[in-house]
Amino acid sequence: MGQRGGRQETSKKLEMAQRETMKAEAKVQNNEEEAEKLKAKVQTLASVFGVADLKNGLTSSFSVPTEAIGLYNVGHSCWLNSLLQVFFMNIHFTRILRRITVPLYAEQQKKNVPYQMLLLLEEMQCGKQKAVYPIALAYCLSAYNVKLFVQHDAAQLFLTLWNLIKRQMKKPELVEELNGLYTICIQEHLACQKCSFEEKKNSSMLTLPLPLLDSNCRMLKTLKDCLQYFFHPEELTDHNMCFCDQCGRKTPFRQSMKLIHLPQTLTIHLKRFCFEKAAHIHKLSHYLPFPQDLDFNAVLTESQCQADDNEKAGWQYDLFAVIAHSGSISCGHYCAYIRSLTERKWYCFNDSEVCQVRRQIHISFVASWILLEIPFDLSICSLKRTRKENRSRRAL
Repeated sequence: MGQRGGRQETSKKLEMAQRETMKAEAKVQNNEEEAEKLKAKVQTLASVFGVADLKNGLTSSFSVPTEAIGLYNVGHSCWLNSLLQVFFMNIHFTRILRRITVPLYAEQQKKNVPYQMLLLLEEMQCGKQKAVYPIALAYCLSAYNVKLFVQHDAAQLFLTLWNLIKRQMKKPELVEELNGLYTICIQEHLACQKCSFEEKKNSSMLTLPLPLLDSNCRMLKTLKDCLQYFFHPEELTDHNMCFCDQCGRKTPFRQSMKLIHLPQTLTIHLKRFCFEKAAHIHKLSHYLPFPQDLDFNAVLTESQCQADDNEKAGWQYDLFAVIAHSGSISCGHYCAYIRSLTERKWYCFNDSEVCQVRRQIHISFVASWILLEIPFDLSICSLKRTRKENRSRRAL
């Protein structure tokens, strides 16, 4: 009995050891399968974008032609869809996106915004359907308090999305390229009007937030008017006076901004949502025309610039995209009008519906966001600025 019981106990231990071994082997196999899946995903990305593109971004990029792909609305996500289409249609941005470091683990991938954008871009390029669902990216953004079924401001979302992309990019050279693609540099001046004290500070911004009303609540009529008013010096008097260390008291100050550097893609935010008394917000819907091309040298004076001639030679832009808001402050809809940089044709991206714009349309009265692209020679495929060429343009 004692021997039989010992044998039974030994047999149980062997069975338990075998089960543990099988579990360990299964775990190893699962890890190997996960590694193989990741390897296959990377190989898929390489096959879609090209190995050279993953390494140095030299191959061609996403463009829109007749089979343009839309994005389904997955919960008042027109703001997200419009913004994503503008990102994906910018070949300079997609060249950066395609060179990101792919996260190793599934949980990291789910929360990585650049990677989820890359997967969505892959699906849009490889799929044959007219539109795809940006659900995975939407859930990814929800982890960072960007919620669905909520009205969002496209300009604010752009700042949030851009900062997430920048923070989650592991390669410093990509962060530097991203900054060069979108970042505006200005110099802020504060000068006391009672003494010689002057303070200067360099700062950067992602958009030029242009007011549509002047200080007397009069409507500004053109984009040039808005730019000139934005850079016009402001007198800080009465309740707006600042403390002067040299005078030892609050004195009137003169506040001004000087432009130092403009990026490859310039983003202009038209401030159509206006705050009034009692925290009431309303939308400014008056017509504001903007040109197909814009030369900052013809808009700003010498006193409003702090840049050399080489820098200012690149301050010439072509209109690239417009994100337009229709409706009221409480119930509205976003869509994007984007010009393909490869075809030079305009398209309207309205969630899952995409169509070519074949005639001149007036969208200025609802435009809330404008992007301008420095003209470039496609044969060069370079991020460097080029001088504007004389060429005919199709009117939007």
